[in-house]
Amino acid sequence: MKKISELKFLFPDAENYRRREFKQEFNKSFLTDNYLSEILLPEVSFLMGEKGTGKTAYAIYIANNKYCGYDAELKFIRETEYQKFITLKKDNKLDLSDYTNIWRVLLLLMMSKQIAVNEPTLIPRFIKFRNINSAIDKYYKDAFKPEIIHAMEFVQEAKVAAELLSTLAKASGEAKEIHTFNESRFQTSLLFIQREFEKALDEIKLSSNHVIFIDGIDIRPHGIDYEDYLECVKGLANAVWQMNNDFFPNIKDSKGRMKIVLLIRPDIFSSIGMQNTNTKLRTNTVMLDWRTTYENFKTSKLFGIACKALHAQQRKEAAEDLQDEDVWSHYFPYVIRSNIQNENDNAFIGFLRNSFYRPRDIIMMLSILKEVCDEKGIAEKSYFELSDFESNDFKRKLADYFLSEIKDQISFYYSDRDYNLFIDFFNYLNGNTRFDFEEYELSFGKFIENVHKQGQSIPKFMDSKYAFLQFLYELNIINFVEDMEDGGTHIHWCFRERKFSNISPQVKFDMRYEIFYGLTRAVNTGKKIKKTR
Repeated sequence: MKKISELKFLFPDAENYRRREFKQEFNKSFLTDNYLSEILLPEVSFLMGEKGTGKTAYAIYIANNKYCGYDAELKFIRETEYQKFITLKKDNKLDLSDYTNIWRVLLLLMMSKQIAVNEPTLIPRFIKFRNINSAIDKYYKDAFKPEIIHAMEFVQEAKVAAELLSTLAKASGEAKEIHTFNESRFQTSLLFIQREFEKALDEIKLSSNHVIFIDGIDIRPHGIDYEDYLECVKGLANAVWQMNNDFFPNIKDSKGRMKIVLLIRPDIFSSIGMQNTNTKLRTNTVMLDWRTTYENFKTSKLFGIACKALHAQQRKEAAEDLQDEDVWSHYFPYVIRSNIQNENDNAFIGFLRNSFYRPRDIIMMLSILKEVCDEKGIAEKSYFELSDFESNDFKRKLADYFLSEIKDQISFYYSDRDYNLFIDFFNYLNGNTRFDFEEYELSFGKFIENVHKQGQSIPKFMDSKYAFLQFLYELNIINFVEDMEDGGTHIHWCFRERKFSNISPQVKFDMRYEIFYGLTRAVNTGKKIKKTR
């Protein structure tokens, strides 16, 4: 077995594994499961999961390995693309339906180029398909890069692109005349381009299946207003849905199929307000669900990920004779105190207690444990000890990781000033990690009073004590505890309550509450504050 100093864990952000030099390492550590085949089902348009649940990882694995014969590519939306949409809106007075049409053209262009690259024998066989690829090559001077930012240029110059398509159609005999387009009639040019791409894709006979994954909408860039962002994402979601349900399925006599999959968080999906949301969630969405119980942790996917992360790194001669669970037992031979009296639990239960049951959390804990051992000069040992997991350094680094994750999520909707106010609230809990509703009311009241004294405005999520409590619950910062008639308790976490029938679980009021254990050090709770005169 390798020493701790020799271990190297996955990047927390799976986007790094698009790079060629990391593909083999990623494939060895990736836990293959039923989600892979479910994502590729023809009816699936959305891959949903909280931040850190592995949406990007699944898309990259499928793209890297041509999984189940699919030619797949992963496209990221960047800040520049949002800016270009805003510019197009200002210049051409666009509405939501126009955003949808723009996205349709972008997706059709990228799908066409992906097919041309992966199935080049189709180009000379189908005139319309040859024409659109010639138009792309002429427009980009044979230097088209298959990213959204470059496809946007084609849309921005819709008049030029439309006339180029029309000219090639006339030259090939597909059209009787060359159409001219007006700069002020952006929508007309765009619709012509869309129809030309659709006619071309409708005639080709594919040998392989093709899928495009769209990622990156979980991050709203600084400088982009939330309403502008939301309009752009709504247009994208509608375009994906329309193409997967109205266009691609109606292409006849083709062995291979096409589809687009949008990677999306539950809260964003709720915000875009699509029609028949419940049906789309149940029929057209794969939701990544990593929930398990302490009793069944050994059969859970999360435990499988942790074991695979360790097993995949072992030298070939040693790894062949070991099961994944054997490797885990080697590196984590200790037990932890159980919630049941006079019993002990496997070390992995400590990982569950300190996580939101997400793959990223598990990988980060392994990485932080190794980092702490490296810093202390004890990484030459062969396994981790309970003292490593319970050390102040580990708990502090873990809390900082969770807080940075929460900051990213808050910054998606709100400003840095709002985030700083959010952090300041915890100072009014007087170090308490557990509190009832009355104590919460008192703390919230004092906090709001002080904000007013400073002349600051109150963020929307702090409009009322009820709104803020719900906000804390949705971010999984707090749980609420119900007392049962049999004397037991039922602990409610938002991430554990969320399901297709309840995409936005609600907190209950007049309950007892507890701050997430792994976060207490980062929000200055867990220790009583000495009152001064």
